[in-house]
Amino acid sequence: MQNSTMNEAGPTKSRFEYGDDDETIEEAATGSSNLDEDSSMCEPGDADKTSADYYFDSYSHFGIHEEMLKDVVRTKTYQNVIYKNTFLFKGKVVLDVGAGTGILSLFCAKAGAKHVYAVECSQMADMAKEIVKANGFSDVITVLKGKIEEIDLPVPQVDIIISEWMGYFLLYENMLNTVLYARDKWLVGSGIVLPDNASLYLTAIEDAEYKEDKIEFWNNVYGFDMSCIRKQSIMEPLVDTVDQNQIVTNCQLLKTMDISKMTSGDASFTAPFKLVAERPRSRNTHWKQTVLYLEDVLTICEGESIVGSMTVAQNKKNPRDVDITLKYSLNGRRSVISKTQQYKMR
Repeated sequence: MQNSTMNEAGPTKSRFEYGDDDETIEEAATGSSNLDEDSSMCEPGDADKTSADYYFDSYSHFGIHEEMLKDVVRTKTYQNVIYKNTFLFKGKVVLDVGAGTGILSLFCAKAGAKHVYAVECSQMADMAKEIVKANGFSDVITVLKGKIEEIDLPVPQVDIIISEWMGYFLLYENMLNTVLYARDKWLVGSGIVLPDNASLYLTAIEDAEYKEDKIEFWNNVYGFDMSCIRKQSIMEPLVDTVDQNQIVTNCQLLKTMDISKMTSGDASFTAPFKLVAERPRSRNTHWKQTVLYLEDVLTICEGESIVGSMTVAQNKKNPRDVDITLKYSLNGRRSVISKTQQYKMR
């Protein structure tokens, strides 16, 4: 097994009952998308926008919402949790953080929620209002356009906070902090946050062909040395769907976060890992997987292990970005190496 590559997957877990046996919450989530910044948003004036502000622009276009809604694992898992646990929602006040089209709010309303406040900062809020009205839920769902940190809710507290906050690499875009802000400000003491648990996993894959095409390409471009770009490209994690046949080790849990109790600082961490030959199985979602390419080719034989640690932290200039430090070593029959690499999710 040659050219091992670190691959992250971060499913979200919930402890509540759900429906179909072949769909589990663990399959539901490794994160949200970040597409072209091509629409106006709720902040006035382009001159005042920061890179963090442009985050909301990407969710103004229907395309990203189409992709998320067609992610059956993601959407059906939320639907199953809500519909199979209607006792949690009946007569309760719900806050939907980052509501998008309002699909989660509609699920909650149909499950018997007393009222749902759907907060969305992008221009999609206007569409969400029309969708709510078209489906006859205007008396149950109130769509509020703005940032959670800046809006005023019509109620002092809510019973449930629901959100699809997960980003690529679970933590990219850092919408989690917004959910925690809402939790601390409005959630009653006995309230529920959904999802209530999030986990990040690590495995190793073989991906020599793709690395050669996308990374090593820069070493010789029509006879010219452009390796300075290679240094940048290898620092940028690749978000893509990994073929299960590429997986060459076990899938190890790196971090679990209790959304109902954690603080924002808990999303920055260092975790050890040990990867041994095995082939985990999971269903694909629109979040795909996040691939961290290694500088060197690792040849790992059966029974050998790659050990190390991963450090994850918010970028200091833009907290929606993620900085990753990977330390790894292999002491095998064909490869002996110990190295540290830096990655930046932008």
